[in-house]
Amino acid sequence: MDRIATLDRPRIVEAPLTFAVKGSEPVSVPSVPGQLVGHTYEGDHEKLAVAIENVRDRMDDFSLDREGFQFALHHTAVDFYDEAQRTTVYEREVEELLKQITGARRVIVFDHTLRTGSDDERVKRAIREPVQMVHNDYTARSGPQRLRDLVGDEEAEELLKGRVAVVNVWRGNRKKVESMPIAVADARSIEPEDLISVERRAKDRVGEIQHLVHNPGQRWYFLPDMEPDEVLLLKCYDSDEDVARFTAHSAFADPSGRPDAPFRESIETRTFLIW
Repeated sequence: MDRIATLDRPRIVEAPLTFAVKGSEPVSVPSVPGQLVGHTYEGDHEKLAVAIENVRDRMDDFSLDREGFQFALHHTAVDFYDEAQRTTVYEREVEELLKQITGARRVIVFDHTLRTGSDDERVKRAIREPVQMVHNDYTARSGPQRLRDLVGDEEAEELLKGRVAVVNVWRGNRKKVESMPIAVADARSIEPEDLISVERRAKDRVGEIQHLVHNPGQRWYFLPDMEPDEVLLLKCYDSDEDVARFTAHSAFADPSGRPDAPFRESIETRTFLIW
């Protein structure tokens, strides 16, 4: 991507991320859109400072199947606060984007989550806050189960005979992301025992996600000041065990950003990819 690097930012920032504690049995309770009580967690967690690399000048160096994430350019004129536009125009755009990048023959868009760092906007628009916990959205068990929930057991079992994956398409909403960017770990630097399965107790469904235990060998990256036409693709599950399968990530307070940066607004779109 031929973009000018953010020259006034350091190559490495050190910032605290919240991790699970080995041996704990955490439970995740997501926030209710529009309410000021944020995402809560039962069990033991710890906040640790980690080095996070600014990759503004090497955005093309990452791959969904190698590191578990990558960046792409995608322009859209969709108003993400307009549900009709999200579920028609934008879903078709996401499908085409992912087919082009991954070669998947089918893309199933199944969820959009809007977030903001502004309490007033959360209440006004009935949306959620940024999640400041290192996590991954699915596990080896909950990924296939989510597919069964969406298409039914019979079709899911046929699809699961081939390769399927969950990819999250994350981007800023309407403006540059100057606060609470996403830190993401290289999937190759995560040991299997670093990931803890966590029960996710939503109001309408009990699922399973993963929290991450800190390991000094983990490598962390972020893209500062993401423009509205820049997207982050996150691999949350893959049935192929020979590629990156799970990508731990978290919102964080960027110490290199300007103190008066506007509240972050973002949208994440979850999809199943079928090959």
